[in-house]
Amino acid sequence: MQVDPSQSPPNPVILDSLPDVPISEKKGCPRRAKVQIDLMLLAIEALALGSSERMLMKVSELELQGIIKNRVTLWRLRSSNPLRRYSQREPLTLREAKALVVLISIMSRELTVRIRQLLIDYEQMKRKQIPIEGHLQLDGYLERFRVHFRSRMNPRRAGVIAYSSPEKLDDLAISLLGKLLFCTGTAGMQRFWISLFDGEIG
Repeated sequence: MQVDPSQSPPNPVILDSLPDVPISEKKGCPRRAKVQIDLMLLAIEALALGSSERMLMKVSELELQGIIKNRVTLWRLRSSNPLRRYSQREPLTLREAKALVVLISIMSRELTVRIRQLLIDYEQMKRKQIPIEGHLQLDGYLERFRVHFRSRMNPRRAGVIAYSSPEKLDDLAISLLGKLLFCTGTAGMQRFWISLFDGEIG
């Protein structure tokens, strides 16, 4: 049965701003890219209550429904992260990865002020050796991130065991804030996209 090309969902225009990279469609995106994408989304969830619902709203606004059809599809794509408790073995395609990177970048831009302020406050508190617990917003973000990470990642995976201590998880959460802020800069979305494949192609 021949498929009519006109019946396939059009490629969202916003995806054209991200260059194609030479990867195998059968294997999909490399492991590191799948892990980073999911962790960035995890950090966004920890940043603001209701972010999961906001993600689905953004999918509609960005006309990405042809790729991320619903909540179940979003869960399936994120579960391509091999560190997850219920990791899916299906590959993450280039098109799917682009849609998730667009989602991360757009949501990061909306949270720019919050992200930047948390990073500034963190550096000041670290320099003055003030306990993080004294900062309600920062402590709340770190606590939510730890809870999300521990509940969704497989504790038997080496990549998860590396973050077994609260200190290591906090370091990861802060580093992800820096990466989210990176996405908000000039050509940030494109630079983040390319960074996911550094050393993987060529």
